[in-house]
Amino acid sequence: MADALSAEDPSVRLQAALAAGSHPDPGFLETLVERCAVEPDFFVRDMLSWALTRLPPEITLPRIRRELGSGRPAARAQALHTLSKIGDRSAWAWITRDILRDADDEVARTAWRVAVVLVPEDEVKELARELVTQLGRGAREVRLSLSQALVALGEAAEPALATAGAHPDPAVAAHAHATLLLRQDPETGFDAAVEEAKRLVALGPERAAAAAEAVEGVEC
Repeated sequence: MADALSAEDPSVRLQAALAAGSHPDPGFLETLVERCAVEPDFFVRDMLSWALTRLPPEITLPRIRRELGSGRPAARAQALHTLSKIGDRSAWAWITRDILRDADDEVARTAWRVAVVLVPEDEVKELARELVTQLGRGAREVRLSLSQALVALGEAAEPALATAGAHPDPAVAAHAHATLLLRQDPETGFDAAVEEAKRLVALGPERAAAAAEAVEGVEC
């Protein structure tokens, strides 16, 4: 199995991962986790994660938790992705502030997604307050991922976003407004929401707040 998962041909690696998941064996655990950390092909990585979900969580989760502290960003990101696939809420405690603010954009994006999946209902508002600290971060795809995570939190995220909408950094304020617009109308599209948010920020805090309230009034 180890040889097949490290074969040069990605189709061979994919078939090996499929076989590991189709015939789950705890003896494959270490090999699957180690390969997740270095596998370059997206489809193979996803199959590796699926294979891990087929193993008993009581042995899989502790091993994946160790990967969250890895010095390799790819290992951290794939461990988080696998946690989202397993969906065991007991892993919520492992989604720390440091992970949500990871310096690697791909790790952070994956952490935001898994946080939304695992967060207990009574901690949604706190998660929203933590996520808004990352507003304005990175390139378009990073900002889109953060907006999607905040939108997925629903109404609980709106107070934190409204506060961030008055942030002195125009990039942060615009990102907050864009996310609120997406929350109110998912059909808007991220790029259109960003452009409208920039216009609101240019109006100044008071006029932007009035405009946002007007939109909410129409929605109601």
